[in-house]
Amino acid sequence: MQRTVPSLPLAPSVKVRLLHAGFHLATDLTDMCPLQLCKAAAISHEEAVEVLQMLRCDTQPHQEKAATEGITALDLLHKEEAQGSIVTFSSRLDDVLGGGVPVGKTTEICGAPGIGKTQLCMQLAVDVQIPVCFGGLGGKALYIDTEGSFVVQRVADMAEAAVKHCSLLAEDTEQKQALEELTVEKVLSSFFLVRCHDYVELLAEVYLLPDFLAEHPEVRLVIIDSIAFPFRHDFENLSQRTRLLNGLAQQLIRIATQHSVAVVLSNHMTTRLLNGQSKLVPSLGESWGHTATQRLILHWEGSKRLASLYKSPSQMEATIQYQITVQGFRDAQDEPMPTVESSAVSSQTGNSSKRPRREDQS
Repeated sequence: MQRTVPSLPLAPSVKVRLLHAGFHLATDLTDMCPLQLCKAAAISHEEAVEVLQMLRCDTQPHQEKAATEGITALDLLHKEEAQGSIVTFSSRLDDVLGGGVPVGKTTEICGAPGIGKTQLCMQLAVDVQIPVCFGGLGGKALYIDTEGSFVVQRVADMAEAAVKHCSLLAEDTEQKQALEELTVEKVLSSFFLVRCHDYVELLAEVYLLPDFLAEHPEVRLVIIDSIAFPFRHDFENLSQRTRLLNGLAQQLIRIATQHSVAVVLSNHMTTRLLNGQSKLVPSLGESWGHTATQRLILHWEGSKRLASLYKSPSQMEATIQYQITVQGFRDAQDEPMPTVESSAVSSQTGNSSKRPRREDQS
């Protein structure tokens, strides 16, 4: 039975305008984009995005049920194993994450300003493009920048270091042939960048993401840097913010699972009073903290940069030290390097000679 517009969980004023514009069934709205609906029903862009977002959330469970019917847990396990992970070029962090940032799941990176969240995001966008013969995914990346903190020269430096690193590992014919196409220009041309200036643009971009990923199936990583910035201001109605964030989270989870991409979200830290003492905690509230599959918190301990896996369904909580170098995100110099056999990438490929290892920093 088709669902009618009056039965949708929308504000009464929005329902009235939709009905006056001739929209009586939910199916009348499915092919609309936010701008079209905004003009046709004389509603705000924010209301149009919320309507379409709600419709997608409302119809998706039925599609997922049909798509997963008859799939066993063993099938799902094999699918997850085949998707792989994206290495970080920090062997210790890859070990903590169980091989790197997992594809098909959402990962949240939290931290104070200047700790290295954007650096890690850019590093992942380069690393996802490492050829399969070197232990990578050979994919592309979509980077959604909401703060204007993206620096293309920094990505070029990381890409140059990754290309040089792989060239030092090349041994067989397949790897040497892959190096011919692995250039800084190739890495930058496989790096899609979108700038969103407010939460309306971000919601619209995420709403259109399934269509973009269908047209670009080689994209294996979607980054939003940061998820918090557009939602920290200009919200008098906090309940509306919560609804939009919940819808956004569900949409990103579906995108990760259905399109086999890794979704990485950076988040800010905020101060909260706990037992009479102020403490830094991830922003956007406790309910948001349950949305991502795993949460990584970057923080300082004196002059040391530390990364702590705070939440994961399969890995134990752990903390490692890292550094930000000219080449990118790397293991800290004062910590012993893991052996080749213990590397997370080695466990992915089964061939230690084909994995990206950290270059020694002198």
